[in-house]
Amino acid sequence: NAGLEGSVIVNEIMSSGKKNYGFNFSKEEYVNMFKAGILDPAKVTRSALQNASSVAAMVLTTESLVADIPDPKADAAAAAAMAAQGGGMY
Repeated sequence: NAGLEGSVIVNEIMSSGKKNYGFNFSKEEYVNMFKAGILDPAKVTRSALQNASSVAAMVLTTESLVADIPDPKADAAAAAAMAAQGGGMY
């Protein structure tokens, strides 16, 4: 989102072992987030995580809905069977 490689930044932060260590995207530098004044209120962080998990659940659900490819031969056989029985027409 900032035009930088996210995996490299996350790896640097995780491997540093420093408390409150993070990346300031506006200055493109690694800093102590607390000393730099970059803080998120707990409510905002919680809401972001809840919304992200909701979107992830929707993606997983949607993916499972489109996983089956219809078989045209089976559809044709079902239509022929319905036609032989009157197709529900009165």
